[in-house]
Amino acid sequence: MTVHRFPIRIYYEDTDFSGNVYHAAYLKFFERGRTEFLRDLGVHHSALMEDGLAFAVRHMELDFIAAARIDDLLTVETRVAEATGVRLVLEQTLLRDQLVLTSARVTVVSIKISGGPARLPASIRSRLIGES
Repeated sequence: MTVHRFPIRIYYEDTDFSGNVYHAAYLKFFERGRTEFLRDLGVHHSALMEDGLAFAVRHMELDFIAAARIDDLLTVETRVAEATGVRLVLEQTLLRDQLVLTSARVTVVSIKISGGPARLPASIRSRLIGES
């Protein structure tokens, strides 16, 4: 299973009064990691939208293990756990050096912009699961 890595710097705007990252900011970090993972596979949200498709988060589990702090340089790791015709399950971790700070298991579904589920194009699904 291929792991995608994306760097994240913690800025003042990401933190609360204590200098720790505010819990909702982790959602943004994981979203950026997922977006860049897809982009590196040649899957761009703008192209999906032109085809009338989008990804929507269906379910997310987060485990906050340790705090990220202002000025930290972190890495978001993203890997595909499952890919079906409509559903994609991703496992993500946020690390400082080798220390896992937060982990997430995210289920996204392919939808028609006009509403309702949509099958993921076979060409995209094959890239997600590492087929040529």
